[in-house]
Amino acid sequence: MFQPLVEPIIFEEFLEWKPENGRYELHKGAIFEMQPTGDHELVRAFLIRELNFEIRKFNLAYTIPGQALVKSVDKKSGYIPDVLVLNVPNLVNEPFWKKSSTVTQAESIPLAVEVVSTNWRDDYFLKFGEYEEIGIPEYWIVDYAALGGKRFIGNHKQPTISVYVLVDGEYQVTQFRGNDKIQSPTFPELNLIAEQVFQSALIE
Repeated sequence: MFQPLVEPIIFEEFLEWKPENGRYELHKGAIFEMQPTGDHELVRAFLIRELNFEIRKFNLAYTIPGQALVKSVDKKSGYIPDVLVLNVPNLVNEPFWKKSSTVTQAESIPLAVEVVSTNWRDDYFLKFGEYEEIGIPEYWIVDYAALGGKRFIGNHKQPTISVYVLVDGEYQVTQFRGNDKIQSPTFPELNLIAEQVFQSALIE
């Protein structure tokens, strides 16, 4: 899924380099080209449809962009969450938004979602830490194929959605499996069962 491209650089250099086409992230100074699997994209598309329905239904001041970047606090990383819910009124305060569709402030990001692929450590370790440091109030890890380590999804590994909510500056997790109804502070009226998310993939 990932392919290193260049020597370590800072975020501003990454923005200057980044082409308009293609999906690229900056991980601790290294550029990676992202190429998700088909199942990954089906799950991502399903979640975007469901959350956009909530946004329209309740006339929320949120939007879900195609591939906006989230800049890390240390300026060494920039990520494109699989689903990024943005608080539109705060985008006027974002210095990189108009030119580079990049957000830096927790106030702009009610929710970030990562759909797990074979690089599961990035979602459970790297991005977890970065999103917590930024102060993003809610972070989902959607492990539809149960790829994550046992310490995260249990010894009897099964598809799991981990919903992390920021409490006193640290993430606290609640996990959802099977017929569990997903509980989201950002979307309190969300009527979505974990298994519905998992079944959106075409896993054999």
